[in-house]
Amino acid sequence: MKDSKYILVTGGAGYIGSHTVVELYENGFTPVIVDDFRNSHYSVIEGLEKITKTDIIYRKIDVCNFNAFENIFIEFSFVGIIHFAAYKAVGESVLEPIKYYRNNLDGLLNCLELAQIYKVHDIVFSSSCTVYGEPKGVNVVTENTSVQPANSPYGNTKQIGEEIINDVINSGAELKILKLRYFNPIGAHDTGLIGELPIGKPNNLLPYVTQTAIGTLEKLIVFGNDYPTHDGTCVRDYVHVCDVANAHVKGLEWLMKQNSNMTDTVNIGTGKGTSVLEIIHIFEKVSEQLLNWEFGNRREGDVPEIYADVTKAEQLLDWKANRNVKDAIFDAWNWELKRRNE
Repeated sequence: MKDSKYILVTGGAGYIGSHTVVELYENGFTPVIVDDFRNSHYSVIEGLEKITKTDIIYRKIDVCNFNAFENIFIEFSFVGIIHFAAYKAVGESVLEPIKYYRNNLDGLLNCLELAQIYKVHDIVFSSSCTVYGEPKGVNVVTENTSVQPANSPYGNTKQIGEEIINDVINSGAELKILKLRYFNPIGAHDTGLIGELPIGKPNNLLPYVTQTAIGTLEKLIVFGNDYPTHDGTCVRDYVHVCDVANAHVKGLEWLMKQNSNMTDTVNIGTGKGTSVLEIIHIFEKVSEQLLNWEFGNRREGDVPEIYADVTKAEQLLDWKANRNVKDAIFDAWNWELKRRNE
């Protein structure tokens, strides 16, 4: 199929991927989702079709299966790729490292190889602030902050992924790749039609909060209260998922203006840190109900405090977060309520 606007979105039925699909449509692109739905739901496609009022193009394909993955490049003529498809749970990666290395790295390698074969030059890679490990002496990190040993196999897959990309670019490959290191995406689309929909027990904080509040889960466990932070709980840079999605479109548009093979790295966050306890308190105000929670032991792989310096995102991509943590929590709660009432 020929169309100058086809964008391949691997993992496009996932949390960030699905919101990015909406942003792509709203900016004149035609996203094509590749997802094997092992970590996502078909209901996401229905939500996307209601939001975009169009038939979503998707193919059930495992990006780790090279031959199956190649079929989508034969079927469509892409002008860009946004590569999300990867496992992403820090705690699970500590318990199942082989699963994470095989999936996250094989998928990326196949994506890069096929991009070269089929001459798709512009790629946005879904990286993570976990590549910084536990920064020495700083809590706010720039793109030039020294990368420390990863605190988890998941973080290491992103570090290795970035190194692979650098090596491919250095080899002279005709690719332009933007690595987006996003911090902690939260929230949902303001329609309440798509949001974070974890398989089984959530690994991320906010869906655990909302599922506890609505009664799906009995209690929220806050992992650790003795970290060297202002209230003893971990501090993160929580950024609205719709803002993160918009950053991918801005990044893709920026790549398309570049003339030669290159790679660059950009932090995607708000530039502000919020603690776990602060998230709980904001949620209780937004929802007007008390949350059942208690302190537990620290979780292996967690960094005490990290948030982004977002200067480069503003200067390079003309991007910044337009929503705050309260907005994100409101939208996440609206999403949870809407799911319950369906």
